[in-house]
Amino acid sequence: MAVATLAARATGFLRIVVIAAALGMGTELLDNYNVANTLPNAVYELVVGGAMASVVVPLLVRASLSEPDDGVEYAQRLLTLMVYGLSLVTLVALLAAPLLIDLLAPGFTAAQRSQALVFSRFFLPQILFYGVSATAGAVLNIRGRFTAPMWAPLCNNVVLIAVGLIYLVIWPTVGTGDLTTGQTLLLALGTTAGVFAQMALVLYYLMRSGFPLRARWNPRGLAVRRIGRLGAWVLISVVAGQVLLAMATRAASLSGPGGVTAYQSAYAIFQVPFAVIAVSVMTAMLPRLSRSAAQLDHAQVVEDLSRTLRVAAVAMAPIAVAMITLGRPLAALLFEHGRSVASTVSLLGAVVTVFGFTLLPFTGYSIMVRGFYALQDTKTPALISAGVATIGVAGCAGAIWLLPRADIVLGVPAAYAIAYSAGLLVSAALLRRRLGRIDGRRLIATHLRTLGAAAISAACAILATRALTPVVGNGWTASLTVLAAAGAAGIVGYVAAGLLLRLTELRQVGNVAAAGMPRT
Repeated sequence: MAVATLAARATGFLRIVVIAAALGMGTELLDNYNVANTLPNAVYELVVGGAMASVVVPLLVRASLSEPDDGVEYAQRLLTLMVYGLSLVTLVALLAAPLLIDLLAPGFTAAQRSQALVFSRFFLPQILFYGVSATAGAVLNIRGRFTAPMWAPLCNNVVLIAVGLIYLVIWPTVGTGDLTTGQTLLLALGTTAGVFAQMALVLYYLMRSGFPLRARWNPRGLAVRRIGRLGAWVLISVVAGQVLLAMATRAASLSGPGGVTAYQSAYAIFQVPFAVIAVSVMTAMLPRLSRSAAQLDHAQVVEDLSRTLRVAAVAMAPIAVAMITLGRPLAALLFEHGRSVASTVSLLGAVVTVFGFTLLPFTGYSIMVRGFYALQDTKTPALISAGVATIGVAGCAGAIWLLPRADIVLGVPAAYAIAYSAGLLVSAALLRRRLGRIDGRRLIATHLRTLGAAAISAACAILATRALTPVVGNGWTASLTVLAAAGAAGIVGYVAAGLLLRLTELRQVGNVAAAGMPRT
């Protein structure tokens, strides 16, 4: 499972790099493609994605335990409901595609809007494929098959990488303006084919597990009202997140050509360390947190939550420093290829830098929210999420009104940082009232030591960057050299400062990493 997750994340990022090289970082074409490809994900998450883990999976588990056929018929009815329900959603989304494009990208020209609309007609059927894939994956999980759903995104990524490479090979010298019919079909059909392949792989493994794929069009017995009632608070969280995403994309589109791509690519970079490192820390720590909560041992809940927060902060701090100090060479190394525009790559580096200030608040907030879930409270995090989204939307609106057009996209990650910092503080206050204490003194002490070690790390990375840049110049190899040298200097500085400051969580980070390694 760990290998599959890492492989999917790595190839997902490689997919972004290849598509950017093929379509051109900073071009209107890539912005149009990205906005259109955001639509099916946003609609799917809004309709069913957020409720999958918190509502659908528990219901499938209950049916597997209580039904005489181990819940097979229930799962068949649920899969069938997903097919015709999401088919209807897809049709509505296709009709509303012009409105959705206008909602996400009001800064598009008429030509951009037209091209994005063409892409969206091909991309929106992905809503159905995502839903069926997720539901089939949930059925596999309750049948004890965990690995196949984690490998499925890799299949999608491989198809998209192939599409990007084929585009580069067939049309190595074409511009990035109007596309021919062949170019449009390759990009549009190829992108949707990747999601279809992801769904097909999951369904294949579901059949291999012995589950009979059979349509059952009668939804009786599914307790649709119960699903809706259980998912109500989860829906609030999902809606809040999607509203913030839509506002962030709108703001980025108003920043000019390349704004949407700079924002989305920087956000992808931001998500990689969180998914690989922070989620690994939470995965290792949170089972104990849940067990303690189930036993009403609030003292142990506080201890487990404090340990998770401290270890995650110590693990993520050097990554945040790298993003802040090395955003520009990192962007150049990853995206300054093919038809990419140098000015947009530079803008992307600046957005990565600002996102670096969001990494620690976002990680802390995510852990705090899981504390509420461990206490079986979905209402409080839903309300906090709504507040976070409100602050983020207001921050994006402020960026639109106050910043020069070219800098609006820089205000988006700044709005994220403010919003998630507020969410972290509110979550801490509410958990403290719920649990009586949250180990505040030790948390503050650890975070102050972490801040000191991070400052030393940043200084080392900046000095190395300034010393090397005049010598190695610009370009891909120069960026790689600067990243390697400055990154090494930053890590050495962080570890040395952490040891001097008695940052004991450094050892715990190593223990968690060792515990998460796959065993042979």
